[in-house]
Amino acid sequence: MKHQELADAILAHVGQPNYRPVKPRVILKQLKLPADRATDLRRTVKRLAREGLLSYGEGHLVGPATKTPKPAVNTTAAKATRSDQPTGEESAAASTASTSSASGKNINRIIGTYRRMQGGYGFVTPNGLATRDRDQDIYISQQNGRDAASGDTVQVRLKGKPRFRGGKPGREGEIVQVLERETNAFVGTYDEQAGMGYVLVDGMPFSKPISVGDPGAKDAKPGDKVVIEMVRFPSHSHDGEGVIVEVLGPRGQPGVDTLSIIREFNLPGPFAEDALDDAREQAAAFDKAIDELEAGRAADRVDLTAETIITIDPVDARDFDDAISLDRLDNGHWRLGVHIADVSHFVRPRSALDREARDRATSVYLPDRVIPMLPELISNNLASLQPDKVRYAKTAFIEFTAEGVPVATDYRSTAIRSTRRFTYEEVDEYLADREVWKARLTPAVHGLVARMHELAMILRARRLKRGAIELTMQEIKIDLDRDGCVSGAHLVVNTESHQIIEEFMLAANEAVATMLKDAEVPFLRRVHQPPDPRKLQALTEFVQELGLSTDSMESRFETQRVLNQVHGQPEERAVNYAVLRSMQQAVYSPAEEGHYALASDHYCHFTSPIRRYPDLTVHRLLDALAAKKKPREDIGELAALGQHCSQRERRAEAAERELVKVKLLDYMSTRIGDEMDAVVTGVQQFGLFAQGIELPAEGLVHVTSLQDDYYRYDKTTHSLTGYRKDNVFRLGDMVRVAVARVDVDRRELDFRIVTRKGRAAQSTTEKGSSSPRSGRPDKGTKPSGTKPSGRKPSGEKRPKDGKKKPDAKGKQKRRR
Repeated sequence: MKHQELADAILAHVGQPNYRPVKPRVILKQLKLPADRATDLRRTVKRLAREGLLSYGEGHLVGPATKTPKPAVNTTAAKATRSDQPTGEESAAASTASTSSASGKNINRIIGTYRRMQGGYGFVTPNGLATRDRDQDIYISQQNGRDAASGDTVQVRLKGKPRFRGGKPGREGEIVQVLERETNAFVGTYDEQAGMGYVLVDGMPFSKPISVGDPGAKDAKPGDKVVIEMVRFPSHSHDGEGVIVEVLGPRGQPGVDTLSIIREFNLPGPFAEDALDDAREQAAAFDKAIDELEAGRAADRVDLTAETIITIDPVDARDFDDAISLDRLDNGHWRLGVHIADVSHFVRPRSALDREARDRATSVYLPDRVIPMLPELISNNLASLQPDKVRYAKTAFIEFTAEGVPVATDYRSTAIRSTRRFTYEEVDEYLADREVWKARLTPAVHGLVARMHELAMILRARRLKRGAIELTMQEIKIDLDRDGCVSGAHLVVNTESHQIIEEFMLAANEAVATMLKDAEVPFLRRVHQPPDPRKLQALTEFVQELGLSTDSMESRFETQRVLNQVHGQPEERAVNYAVLRSMQQAVYSPAEEGHYALASDHYCHFTSPIRRYPDLTVHRLLDALAAKKKPREDIGELAALGQHCSQRERRAEAAERELVKVKLLDYMSTRIGDEMDAVVTGVQQFGLFAQGIELPAEGLVHVTSLQDDYYRYDKTTHSLTGYRKDNVFRLGDMVRVAVARVDVDRRELDFRIVTRKGRAAQSTTEKGSSSPRSGRPDKGTKPSGTKPSGRKPSGEKRPKDGKKKPDAKGKQKRRR
């Protein structure tokens, strides 16, 4: 019995009318499973409890969930209104109730996920919340945290009196049990003191180094990066203990930083041998299929190999999962063809390849390597839409009016041959001087790119007009030399070439979601819920404090207007971060909810099945509908899969961010004392942030390093102001800084001010006011590569994983 089959069997058993709560070992016997499956069953029960599909309370009794999760899809009625959705309080109450189903003693006990702060205290986020709401978090003091570590699933007993945080009442509790560890393995740097070995764990999740016993274990040497297995987690009453299980290599050696992140985030390793065998069998079968196609015997596919079709990708891309064709019809309409790699042809349900793809759920894009969702034989070859090669595709043909209004969608299994591969840079050059490119391209390809640009800009204008929200959040991309060492970094600019592909992918995803909705079948949507009104009120106040005129940011069109107003202005970065922090996080779910940032009622991911498992599930659904087959409808299974894919996506993004941070800090550690021009990107009570112009590293200038004056922080104007005349730091000021300190283990970069270069120009909103302004939200937003750990009065470090921009624009083409 495989993992998913085991989960299905447990849910079916617990859901029987005559079922009574029992322990996992009893369920093992009731299901007549062998004793060696006990560990698998226990882990599956815990996972299902985390997902809200089971209750798992005191005494380890397994019971049915008392409240079904929200993902049910209404296929006959109109879309549910917001009043139908559970509030944060209701969800939290459901989480509390789920822990009490087995015993009345547990009425004040909640199961949730713990995160520990550097000060030793922490917070528990209850399971079952439809969206993350910090107001529902439970404060855990250092004395009441037991030995829980960040990410652990814990059971909390609520205390009677509320605790006030930031002037608002908040719940407080104590951890009574660690139900499941997020991980027992940690990565850190080995050292020796007083004849004992210690490991300083990366990112400082623990306040003290972890003892690993006798020095030299596993031949570890001081300065080596190692993986440890925890024997005893630290608590307020005792230190932690561990054992070294792997030595990764000397700190700073090329590749060791990447390997450290892979181990820290438990990213996938090599593919299982049966999955590789499956891929080889698919390759052999594909060669025969191509022969049949060329012989005209492939009746199940539309042959588009003679059509003009192109791809546009990053210069370093290896997997090409989308291609474009575009024609102008006799009636003046557009016919857009979005051709997506037919991964479902190679990855069959319940196959070895499907098992691997489902578990990984996403490819992980690190600065120096890719950890693919599918073996390279599939992802970089058979499924990849390489130029001049016949490849199978799933094609969405979308017809638009001349004004860009979609009027029809047709879905086909096709065979294509990409005519030319473009990079984004090449298309930007084409758009800058089309005449020069006439000599480099065939007339058909030259005309296609021109039509693509015209339609994409029409679609973009329509999307923004309906209220889509786009944030300017530039990505830092690490530059590597031939040896894989960091040679610098730069900001990725979202040019019109990116926007062309972005608009077509968004249009295809929306068209396919609408097709599935009209077919009344449940599917994995890409859901982005509206922001919490309280967060929008806080956003409104912040924007007003910056001197910007706005009545309320609760209107998406007002948010658009403010974002446009600050574009290119000193406030731009701060306002974009503030808007981002007010947003919910996009997730995969079968719930019939729309995508707020895209202003779309129905949206899913269809365009990247090489690197995203939800896209593959959508392809399979479309195939079933095309074959007149009734798809399997299991809302519970879809909801669990959505949660799994969302979690894997967050893990991949966190690993990507962390490695970029580490590599940039390693590079900066070799440049202590170097000076650079920078711009002030934020101001806080403890200092100001500045980002380099040529090298986009962001560091902290601590207020104690400003020796020329005594500076005070004005919360209402977000400024650091000295007592001397005109001695003010505000957002957008140009400064000359020097690299003062780098601590890679703590993820910290410090600058010191060398000279002031110039003041930020006041915008028209400041007329009549002399108040300086600055721009990082008071709540704090993690800058790239730094965190002011230990510098806030509370000792709280910045959150380890910040929010990403919710799908409106993405990491080149990987996050659409």
